[in-house]
Amino acid sequence: MTLIKSISGIRGTIGGHVGDNLTPIDAVKFAAAYGAWLKQYRPKDTYRVVVGRDARISGNMIQSLVMNTLIGQGIHVIDLDLSTTPTVEVAVPLEHADGGIILTASHNPKQWNALKLLNEKGEFLDAVEGAKILELAESNTIDFADVDSLGKITKNSAYFDLHIEEVLKLPLVNAKSIENARFKVVVDGVNSTGGVVIPMLLERLGVDVVELYCEPNGHFPHNPEPLKEHLTDLSAEVKKHNADFGIVVDPDVDRLAFMDENGDMFGEEYTLVACADYVLSKTPGNTVSNMSSTRALRDVTEKHGGTYEASAVGEVNVVKLMKKNNVVIGGEGNGGIIYPDSHYGRDALVGIALFLSLLAEKNMKVSELRKTYPNYYMSKKKIQLTPELDVDGILKTMETRYQNEQLTTIDGVKIDFSESWVHLRKSNTEPIIRIYTEAKSQEEADGLADKFIEEIGEIATVS
Repeated sequence: MTLIKSISGIRGTIGGHVGDNLTPIDAVKFAAAYGAWLKQYRPKDTYRVVVGRDARISGNMIQSLVMNTLIGQGIHVIDLDLSTTPTVEVAVPLEHADGGIILTASHNPKQWNALKLLNEKGEFLDAVEGAKILELAESNTIDFADVDSLGKITKNSAYFDLHIEEVLKLPLVNAKSIENARFKVVVDGVNSTGGVVIPMLLERLGVDVVELYCEPNGHFPHNPEPLKEHLTDLSAEVKKHNADFGIVVDPDVDRLAFMDENGDMFGEEYTLVACADYVLSKTPGNTVSNMSSTRALRDVTEKHGGTYEASAVGEVNVVKLMKKNNVVIGGEGNGGIIYPDSHYGRDALVGIALFLSLLAEKNMKVSELRKTYPNYYMSKKKIQLTPELDVDGILKTMETRYQNEQLTTIDGVKIDFSESWVHLRKSNTEPIIRIYTEAKSQEEADGLADKFIEEIGEIATVS
């Protein structure tokens, strides 16, 4: 059982010992630290924070603890209840709130939950502000309000509709063309909130929706990470219903993947590639993704006359570089679309609307669209961390061993070869080392990953 405090928030497994897991006491401690930080960050008389959650079994418990902690600090709470990460991000500025908290462990299994923390722009806190919250959580300096100054909770159940309205207002979302295309789509909502809001969006766009695992009960029917090996049921449903394609999101709806009409994966890495291709064709400019994302985005960006640059892994790092480079679209290769004309956060609703607009314009099948993009193959593997494993030492050894190759060390170690690359890094969200590789064939990518896993094993044994 685990508690991870990082740039991506406070994430842990439910139950167990205080300080080792995300127990009720830990949830209160970190919520209080966020409230105390907010008062230091934005000194004023009154505060408002938007709080929403995905459909995890523990979500109601954690949300109650977090909200009541905030009102105990005199902070007013706007309760979105069942929501999504991008919906909360959109709600914060629309509500003129001081910040937001999303209760979700994203793609992690059902025993996990987390507090994701937002600023007044509805954007994730950076490492500096995150460190201040961790420091406050371990201090004894947090004050609470007296009985006459407690905050209040206001429920607002309108934000799925409001979020959808914000998406439909985007100039590049061609709702009429999408409606005329008469698409039929299967949606796998992994029994979380995507199962509610994604069909709502598609129906507004005139799409015929077949729902699969769209009951928001938190009982994930498969591993919630939207990878090919977890989506056999979606593949079967797409073929059974002769659908144009399938859509799958993770539990908090910031990751998006598509499946073609044959029940084959479009490739989660290519979600961003396709959306960027569409946006760049209308508004030429630059792009950013993280270091673990496909080279295909670089190729498509350069095709449209733009410049591509890679950031360290972590949404806040991607957003920071996007702002610096004034990009028109960016995101992460895990199916995370960040479209600044909407907001600076990964948003599956925005991604779906842009992808549908592209597909309607191209008037081609999803499998045919995929063939128009450069063909790269990726392998994503992991090594479970154990206390005796010296990760920093292992990465340093790899850096020395491959010093004659093109190296990037802003986030772990990335080694660029002429026809392939490998990225080794410690995860922000799980106790693992991630090994991502990309090559011109799946066999090469898998072989490269296995080679480095073997090397890491040898280094760990020697040390």
